[in-house]
Amino acid sequence: MNTIKNLLILVMIVTVFSCKNDKPSDGKLNVVTTTSMITDLVENIGGDYINIEGLMGSGVDPHLYKASEGDVTKLVKADIIFYNGLHLEGKLVEVFEKMGSQTKTPIALGEELDKNTLIGSDYFASNYDPHVWFDINYFKQFAQKTTQVLSEKDPENAENYKTNETSYLKKLDALQSKLKGIIKTLPKEKRILVTAHDAFNYFGKAYDFEVVGLQGLSTATEAGVKDVQKLSAFIIKKNIKAIFVESSVPKRTIEALQAAVRSKDHEVSIGGTLYSDALGNAGTIEGTYIGMFEYNVNTIVNALK
Repeated sequence: MNTIKNLLILVMIVTVFSCKNDKPSDGKLNVVTTTSMITDLVENIGGDYINIEGLMGSGVDPHLYKASEGDVTKLVKADIIFYNGLHLEGKLVEVFEKMGSQTKTPIALGEELDKNTLIGSDYFASNYDPHVWFDINYFKQFAQKTTQVLSEKDPENAENYKTNETSYLKKLDALQSKLKGIIKTLPKEKRILVTAHDAFNYFGKAYDFEVVGLQGLSTATEAGVKDVQKLSAFIIKKNIKAIFVESSVPKRTIEALQAAVRSKDHEVSIGGTLYSDALGNAGTIEGTYIGMFEYNVNTIVNALK
């Protein structure tokens, strides 16, 4: 709590001294994003017409992320802040709320979605599963909202933002078609996805997978011995061939699950590492939303066949 209070005090101090410099000398909007998925999205829409800084890089867990003083300075200097919302960035919520009371524009993209279509969750203050980017249709809505906000803030480049949005939406359409083709090769009875935590429920809903996470929806909760034993029995009963590590979650929990299965004279392999709450390294295929999604699906299907 003291850390949050100190950061909020810093917010107010930096705001006072930066209010005279609303825009950088190049005239572009200063945009700050939280997760790497949102950073990639905004880069695709904003292109060369914005200055963008993402707070969270590859392998960073947004559930546990705490803002540094450097982050708060970036946030205060931003014209727009895009974040997931739905309490994904739980430890940043207070900071964003403070930004909203200043002259900044924090945009919680997940809050724009129709709540009636979201998956409920008791793990988050929002009461919804926040991992909505694993439904590409929701990510398309993120793109549309991003275009709208950038265009309102920077009307001179509105046409350019719209052109970029149209191009990106076509790429997302192509991704959806490609993924359906890949998943079709995996028989329905083999579509059981066991991962470190329940980040893939929207994926499961969209592509007809049964999804089971060892830690539940939030990595802030720890998996106990009973959770491991219960899930190991489930794996044996369903004769599941592979389980998966996540890039932003320590792999020890999945290794413990594998050991529990083996202790009961059953074999289950670790099918690979999936990208859940963060993209891969910048400059790699997995470092983009589209590349990450295709990589995940190929990894899942190849391991479970």
